[in-house]
This record gives sequence, structure tokens and C-alpha cells, in this order.
Amino acid sequence: MPQSRLTGSRIRERRLFLGQKQSALAVAVGISAAYLNLIEHNRRRAGGKLLQDIARELKTDPRSLTEGAEAALLGALREAGQRMPEVAPELHRSEDLAGRFPGWSALVAAQHQRIRDLEQLVEALSDRLTHDPELAASLHEVISAVTAIRSTVGILTGGGDIDPEWQLRFMGNMRDEGRRLSSAAQGLVQYLDAGADRDMAPVVPGEELAAFLDRRGHYLPELEGGEGTSADAVAARVDALVAQVKGLETPAAKDVARQHFLQYAKDAIAMPLAAFRAARKHAAGDLSQLAAQFRQPLPSVMRRLAFVPGDEDVPLVGLVSCDGSGTLLLRKALPGFALPRFGAACSFWPLYQALSRPGHPLRAVVEMPGPTPRRFLCQAVCLPREALRFDLPPILESMMLIEPFNDAQATGSDRPVLPVGSSCRVCPRGDCAARREASLLAGDPA
Repeated sequence: MPQSRLTGSRIRERRLFLGQKQSALAVAVGISAAYLNLIEHNRRRAGGKLLQDIARELKTDPRSLTEGAEAALLGALREAGQRMPEVAPELHRSEDLAGRFPGWSALVAAQHQRIRDLEQLVEALSDRLTHDPELAASLHEVISAVTAIRSTVGILTGGGDIDPEWQLRFMGNMRDEGRRLSSAAQGLVQYLDAGADRDMAPVVPGEELAAFLDRRGHYLPELEGGEGTSADAVAARVDALVAQVKGLETPAAKDVARQHFLQYAKDAIAMPLAAFRAARKHAAGDLSQLAAQFRQPLPSVMRRLAFVPGDEDVPLVGLVSCDGSGTLLLRKALPGFALPRFGAACSFWPLYQALSRPGHPLRAVVEMPGPTPRRFLCQAVCLPREALRFDLPPILESMMLIEPFNDAQATGSDRPVLPVGSSCRVCPRGDCAARREASLLAGDPA
């Protein structure tokens, strides 16, 4: 059984092993040195996002901090064994392997983690190659320049007599197109180099905002509380925050950010931080109860649940939204639940099912594929984004909250589980009726 009371001691041991100062670690994870000191002396608990952040800064698995290195190693070995069940590894002897050959066991676990990281990289790169608009524009520029050069060469080598003046014009065109090709190719190489890791560079205004929100954990303390709730006071605070964001370079990105920040501020005023945290614990995550208590629509409650930081008693949650076309608008990722960077996601997500049933909340337990399939509780609702009008069709927006789920949470043994994926391009489920295109992982076990 995990020994949570020793988590603080393990954090301290790992920090000292790396030679990291307590104050530096506290700053990196966004807490005070005094609070970290209480954690390290087992007087405060660390869980949820805080534990994930500490483990990331200490370059270790969160399980090694909560359960000990031995338990983390055994868990990694079992996951590695489940990756290829057709090989029939003796999973029940994982503990014997770790005890007799700890070095080889650590190597297997490290290779399993490396494979998992590479799979995520392949997913991200495939998503980019398939849907990235800037990449498509760059390739079009290269192809256009090559075509122009080939056409000019064909004219010059066609065998007919060409006036010397026209020859000079054609040669000048070739020189100009060659320069354009060189510039386009250089830009394409730089763009691909910038995206060689999973932290891909933003390419559209919404992504510039998403990159900023991911760095901040989607929590904006500048818009919480504060003096003044009038429209002018809120707008001033929003503009000040937009001006601070270095990643928002284009006017379009700043406009997208301003709209998001205004909505965040509106939710923060309607559901103050302290009151919402207290109500969240009392309601145990019941969206309807929270919506009734604060007299807010379900999408506002979902945003607040996803953006307000959790603690050891509140698990991390993810959030995704889309408009009537299915285009993803808002993404807050949750470990294990992959969100595509471009294009549409899995059509079996409750997010899309809600589009066909506006005003009717949906709840479903879904299972993501992988060596160790993971289950999540998804709650979705679709509502008009603006006031209804007679002269225009309704502008619908669907929103889905994503929470970790385990069988112990089920109220009944017959609760159905819906198999889903991220997007068809990287989903290994070969027999899916909703498949739109072949998968890069079709050879992997589903």
C-alpha cells in the first residue's frame, strides 16, 4: 500500500541527491519555501498537480515519491509486459525479476518509458504533417517555385530560337524563383526544427494562447478577486494581462486571448475562488449541484472546475470544447487523454454526441487505448453561445469535462464503457466503425 506519510521524506531525499536548493524547487513549482518545508517534513500532503510538478522538477516518476522506487519499478515492469501480451511475459514474476536483476529491470522500465515518449512524439508529428496550416503553406511555396523553375527550363531547352532579350528575362525569372525556393526551403527547415520536440511552436492565434495557458496551468490569479468588478475595471485588468503575455505577438492572438480572459474574469466574479473551492469539496464534483448553487450554466462551472487549481483531495481534470463544425476551440489536457493539435478528434467523444442533443447533458465512461488502457469520466453539454435570434441559426458550443475514473467509482457493475481514441490517424483500434483514415499505429495491439 502507498505510504503517503513518507512522500515528503522522499521528496527531500531526491532534492538533496540532485543538489537542488529548497527555495529553487519551491519557485519552480509555484509554492513558498515554507510550504515546501512543511511537505518535506510530512506535515502537509502533496498530491494532484503539485505532486506532478515536483516530480517533473526532480526528474522522477511521481510513483517513486508516493510509493517508493521499488513500487514504481514494479509498476513500470507490469506496464511494459502488457505492451505486447502476445509474447506472454510472466507478469506475476515481475517482483522476482526486479529483486534478482535490478539493473536489467531498470533498463526495461526505462526503455518502456522511452517507447511511450516516442509514440507521443510520433502522434504530435503526424498531427502536424497532416493538419498544420503553416506547414501546408510552406510546402505549397516550395512546390510553386519548383514548378516555375521547371517551366522556365523547359522553354529554354525546348530547341526553338528565343530572342536574346527574352532569354535574359527567362534567366532573371529563374534567378528570382531560385531565390524564392531557397528562402522557402530554409524557412521550412527552421520551422520543422522548431517542432522537433513535443512542445511544438504555435502556428495559429489560438495556439499562441494555448501555449501560454499550458505554461500557467490555465490558472490566472491576476483575474481572481481584486478591486473592482465593473466592466471598465475588468477590461483594464484583462488588457494589463494581455500586455504581459510575451507569446502573444499577433493582433489576432491578442484578440483571442482577450476574449478568453474576459470569460475567465466573468466566471471568477460569479464563482469567487474561496467560495467555489469550498463548494467543490462539499458537492464532490457534482456539476448540477454547483450550477444550482452559483446559478451559473454548466459550461461556466466546467471551466471553473478545470481552471481552479486542485489539491490533494481534488484530482486534475481536463477540458475541451468545440463549435458546431466540430473544430476544437479550447484544450486543457489531462495525462492519458490525448488531445489532437489540429483537425477533428474521435467522433465517439461525448463532446460531439452532445452537439446533436443541445441542452441535454451527457455523461459517459470512456477508455483510451494503449499498453495500459485508461478510463475517464466525461461529462458534456451543448448550449447556444449567444442569445437566440430569428434571423440566424443558433451558434452552438459543446464543452466536455474529463476526469480520471477507476472501477471503484462505478455505482453499478453494469456501467458501460465506451472505447474511444484521440484521432483516427493515431488510434490503434482497427475495427472502429467511425474510422475516417488509416492509422499509423494499425499494427499495434488495440
